[in-house]
Amino acid sequence: MSTPQFILDLREHIGHAPLWLPGATAIVLRPAGARGIRLEGEALASTDEDDATPSWTLPDGPIDPTRVEVLVVRRTDNGAWTPVTGIVDPGEPPFVAAERETLEEAGVRARAVRLLSQDVVGPVVYPNGDRSDFVDSCFLLQWVQGEPWPADGENTQTLFVRADQVPPMNERFLGCLQRALSGRPEAAFRF
Repeated sequence: MSTPQFILDLREHIGHAPLWLPGATAIVLRPAGARGIRLEGEALASTDEDDATPSWTLPDGPIDPTRVEVLVVRRTDNGAWTPVTGIVDPGEPPFVAAERETLEEAGVRARAVRLLSQDVVGPVVYPNGDRSDFVDSCFLLQWVQGEPWPADGENTQTLFVRADQVPPMNERFLGCLQRALSGRPEAAFRF
């Protein structure tokens, strides 16, 4: 995972001391079998609102996992399969971070629909000795456009898979996916 500059700047002052950081997780769904074009260059950088309008609607209520695909990425640092995750930038709303990270990491434009869960993750101890705890906000995002590809090098693979065929991953992420598929409107604060 690429470390944001503001964290590198903080680390110059506090060394390896624990940091409390906001994180965002994106559960991105699209209709099974949908296809898009690969977003690169100017298309990847576009902030035009017309580019962020979904061409489909998430169903109300429970979602059949055989009828939707979920975006998954394989991390470069540890090889684990996860949804898109990232650190919220200073002053950035967490749902915007989820949308931004999805575009930056996977080349997929998606729009946040609702908060699925919020929980504490950590402590995380990095190989260099840095320590962090995260308050992670997991969001359901609706696919707008783009075919996934490892756009920023943080992942070795990015793909949409049918929601009932996700590769093995951390229980926290599977819980977020199950929450998204349940159709329940309220957020979970404990799994």
